[in-house]
Amino acid sequence: MKLTFCQAEIIIILQFMNKIFDGYFYNPTCGDISLEATVREIVKYFSEKPEIPYELIVGCDSSSGEHPNFPVAIVVLRKGQGGRFFLKRINYKDRKFYSWKRRILEEVFLSCQLALLLKEKVEKEAEKMSLSQSYEFRYIHADVGENGQTKDMVREVVGLIRGNGFEAKIKPESYAASSVADRFA
Repeated sequence: MKLTFCQAEIIIILQFMNKIFDGYFYNPTCGDISLEATVREIVKYFSEKPEIPYELIVGCDSSSGEHPNFPVAIVVLRKGQGGRFFLKRINYKDRKFYSWKRRILEEVFLSCQLALLLKEKVEKEAEKMSLSQSYEFRYIHADVGENGQTKDMVREVVGLIRGNGFEAKIKPESYAASSVADRFA
């Protein structure tokens, strides 16, 4: 049976959702925790100092090779006072990535899907905790830049991120992808 483009996209999104819900996010303070516990930790962190603005950022990197790791990072900044991160490593046993361009696009796809899911869950959790302080969740960091081999992909990557309702940050400003996630690739 041949799948339509829409059916194939739905299958890919469902596979991603399974990857995010299965397993755990890693945080140096909490260890391995579920997505729901990650969301609670983020909102709890917001509530510790509600007078300070926060920024929530998602970014992803990948290792090289046909079967790369895709560490997806959630970074929570308490502006001017540090921050925390949560990381989930995603692996595909049944898919190969023969080109670095395909890996970059997968990084952006994973970042966008996690950001959309996370935005909804954080809003609900903050509402549940009657939290009304300010936090921004508008950036996705991409591991591409105007220099090097990824320069030809900048417009495409920025367009994908904008198309999902977020603003893109690229190298050298994309620390969630190029520093935090890169450390675990």
